[in-house]
Amino acid sequence: MKPRFSRNVLIFRQYSHLRRLHHTHRRTFTSFLNNIRSNHGACASSPGGGGGSGSGSGDSKGNAFLLPGATMATILMLGALHARRLYEGKKIEEKREKGIELEFHPDVKASFLGILPLRSISRAWGSLTSLEIPVWMRPYVYKAWSRAFHSNLKEAALPLEEYASLQDFFVRSLKEGCRPIDPDPRCLVSPVDGTVVRFGELKGSRGMIEQVKGHSYSVSALLGNNSLLPMVPEGKDQSEEEDAVGENNDKSWLRVSLASPKLRESISASPMKGLYYCVIYLRPGEYHRIHSPADWNALVRRHFAGRLFPVNERATRTIRNLYVENERVVLEGVWKEGFMALAAVGATNIGSIELFIEPELRTNKPKKKLFPTEPAEERVYDPEGHGLKLEKGKEVGVFNMGSTVVLVFQAPTANTPEGSSSSSDFRFCVKHGDRVRVGEALGRWKEE
Repeated sequence: MKPRFSRNVLIFRQYSHLRRLHHTHRRTFTSFLNNIRSNHGACASSPGGGGGSGSGSGDSKGNAFLLPGATMATILMLGALHARRLYEGKKIEEKREKGIELEFHPDVKASFLGILPLRSISRAWGSLTSLEIPVWMRPYVYKAWSRAFHSNLKEAALPLEEYASLQDFFVRSLKEGCRPIDPDPRCLVSPVDGTVVRFGELKGSRGMIEQVKGHSYSVSALLGNNSLLPMVPEGKDQSEEEDAVGENNDKSWLRVSLASPKLRESISASPMKGLYYCVIYLRPGEYHRIHSPADWNALVRRHFAGRLFPVNERATRTIRNLYVENERVVLEGVWKEGFMALAAVGATNIGSIELFIEPELRTNKPKKKLFPTEPAEERVYDPEGHGLKLEKGKEVGVFNMGSTVVLVFQAPTANTPEGSSSSSDFRFCVKHGDRVRVGEALGRWKEE
């Protein structure tokens, strides 16, 4: 007769081995905590760093123990985000294949997000991603990120070992020549790598931008009440307004707006003919730097310290006025065809939006009030009306992770009857859902 306990004995042996392994890991973790405490005490006892080489080495060892744990936590969070993105993306693609257009529909999750401290969470995430990663671990972390979010590591300007933290990797620059800029002077180029979400011409009262089918928001709410946006009071002829904004007119809309920006707040108005918009969404794995879409002069910068909701496709279908509610930085100015505005919209886990033309700007700062009512922080770059010159294709700013950019601009439009077109009309050369890269043309026009 065969014994019945031999297999159980084997299982018990394996179990006892796992228990010993578990106790070993507990001792390792306990020693890890003791190292952190001892190093912290050493730093506290010698605040000036005068404890000699011993204190410096202790601090470096403490960091060496701390950083792998923070890195593993970051990798686990990134894996969860990627799994969720794949699941939601699959559901959306299935609906698109069936010809179903997704509509605006608020849900419980959107209401729940409104009570979460997303700004604090984003600051914590920014602190976590700014921790220095051990040199030997950096290639593994960044390659795992690129596989999860489809980043092209071959375009990175530096070797992976030289990016000290995930934050440095997020905002990496590219090798020269990776983003050729369309040289056509009669085109507007994409300022970011991303997906074209919405585009079109601003029409009707207040100029509404479609967020998703079934819900829109006004362009003046996005850019601010003090916007330089050229508007026409209802009932006024377009030709009269176009004559009023000529280059030779001393009281153009630009000078009036800078002198008394609140003149139009009480006027029922609509955008001038020839005003367009384009919304581009940046995924987490894409290139995060913002470039200039044309040669233009930035006159005003506004910082709206709003919320930090996510800006993915699900969020656009469930959160009202998403881009208006979120924290954003708006640049306004003029280019050769008229008005130009670029709105960089923040999102969850976006620690900051940086402007290279204004390095002292800080976003996602702790709020002093729970429900602040202060207006947008505004800075006029040049009261004389010249502003800061931004060259086409040059870097303007950077996101710390993926987000959204909204362009609002004037472009040539011929004075033709409604419904007809002219060879001089501006036309978009992209479609909904197209992936664009920095320097690729968003639209073109021809001279008559």
